[in-house]
Amino acid sequence: MRTRLPLTVALATALLLTSCGGDSDSAGGGSASGSDDVLRVATEGTYAPFSFHDPSSNELTGYDVEVAEAVGTELGREVEFSETQFDSIFAGLEADRYDVIANQVTINPEREAKYLFSAPYTVSTGVVVTRADDNSITSLADVKGKRSAQSTTSSFAEVATQAGAQVEAVEGFTQAITLLKQKRVDVTINDSLAFLEYQKTTGDQDVKIAAEIDQPSEQALVFRKDSADLQTQVDEAIETLRADGTLARISEKYFGEDVSGT
Repeated sequence: MRTRLPLTVALATALLLTSCGGDSDSAGGGSASGSDDVLRVATEGTYAPFSFHDPSSNELTGYDVEVAEAVGTELGREVEFSETQFDSIFAGLEADRYDVIANQVTINPEREAKYLFSAPYTVSTGVVVTRADDNSITSLADVKGKRSAQSTTSSFAEVATQAGAQVEAVEGFTQAITLLKQKRVDVTINDSLAFLEYQKTTGDQDVKIAAEIDQPSEQALVFRKDSADLQTQVDEAIETLRADGTLARISEKYFGEDVSGT
């Protein structure tokens, strides 16, 4: 509960805080402008196995989460996560609500024009997912005219649109699969690693990979254009983690193989 201070005490407190430089970050909870001691990281928290909550503990975990934590350790900075829907994640970065995005963001020319990227820490393949009984799609070209469930700001939404699909907006991968199984959409295009983890975890045989996207994609951490110094520091940390085997170890924990592109 907030209480009203006497005027003289309030003035003295304000003067004391001003003389100390207004360092409110150390009081906990972070700040809009961040701190040199804290690395503010945005992630979905609903995109297994990259960023999700462990069912047994409800703690935030995943491949991207552990990579971000390892980078923070290498930089000597505490990592503070903010969970947000993917379609608002870039707006939050631009508004300086966090310093970096760790959420399997694919590098593409459109994003490179607006943001800085770290060295890649995942190399993967996009796939077209359909219902198991749908044999009408065997290639990306076959999605033309189909309804595809996608996060609208994702690179896979762009792939779907360019292929001629009608994009239905969803909040994330789980909702896309739900709409697909309900026959409210025909396909969803996503990361092969996310789909394989979903199928392994759930045993769901009602959906399948119908086609692969030919060109592998690279995923990286994302920064604002004014964060070149942080980008350089993070790149150095990633290269150290690559060289000492940390990226491979985290990768093998979640995927059974090294997908870090080493």
